[in-house]
Amino acid sequence: MTTHWTRLDSPLGPVLLTADPDGTLTSLSLPEQKGGRSVRDGWRHDPELFREAEEQLAAYFAGDLKEFRLPLRGEGTAFRERVWEALDSVPYGATVSYGEIAARIGASRAAVRAVGTAVGANPLLVLRPCHRVIGADGSLTGYAAGLDRKRHLLALEGVL
Repeated sequence: MTTHWTRLDSPLGPVLLTADPDGTLTSLSLPEQKGGRSVRDGWRHDPELFREAEEQLAAYFAGDLKEFRLPLRGEGTAFRERVWEALDSVPYGATVSYGEIAARIGASRAAVRAVGTAVGANPLLVLRPCHRVIGADGSLTGYAAGLDRKRHLLALEGVL
């Protein structure tokens, strides 16, 4: 299956979006992101396929959109997909701890580290709000694209 891609400007830096041919988004990556994607040979540059995503991201960064309505598909283990689905339920302007995510998916307290690893592997930054997950003590812990970007997103949403 061909991967389609485009780049967009954002307050966080240039965004690389990828999608499958039907327009379902498969990743949103930022510069220097741990585990982020980069354009590969054979990918098809197709900005038109991403118009709706571009509009919704612009509205989000302008403070006018609180919930994305885009088709998303992250590929991961069954555990990671459960964690990512739980991220989708964290509303704009709210935060949860890694332990709360573990509880939402029915995982034991001992699974908190595994939840953290799954959150860190989220391929759809911003769209799937892993930036809303914080430490149990309220601290801002890891973010694949860097803590400054996490702070920016949480400030945009009125959390900080």
